[in-house]
Amino acid sequence: MKAFPKLFALLLLFFTLAGTLAQAQDKPKGWSRKAKGAAIGGAGGAVVGGLLGGGKGALIGAGAGLVGGGAIGKSQDKKKDPARYNRYVNNKAKQVPVH
Repeated sequence: MKAFPKLFALLLLFFTLAGTLAQAQDKPKGWSRKAKGAAIGGAGGAVVGGLLGGGKGALIGAGAGLVGGGAIGKSQDKKKDPARYNRYVNNKAKQVPVH
């Protein structure tokens, strides 16, 4: 189980560097802040949970980090990029549920 925290630390580093590289280029926007927050929060929570509680702790930490990171990212999207946030909310409201 010692490889488990190292693997998640490596994945966290990868996502951090990939996000930095994506921001440095002049390409269209990729991930929203909500998605980035959820990914980073989930990976970070899994690492911390794995270190503190083993395999089950990693799952609990990943879930908590996913929800927390997504919530923080959503509030940042709403505050810093309202046009993108409103497009997402309006598209979600237009979808008709299929029964």
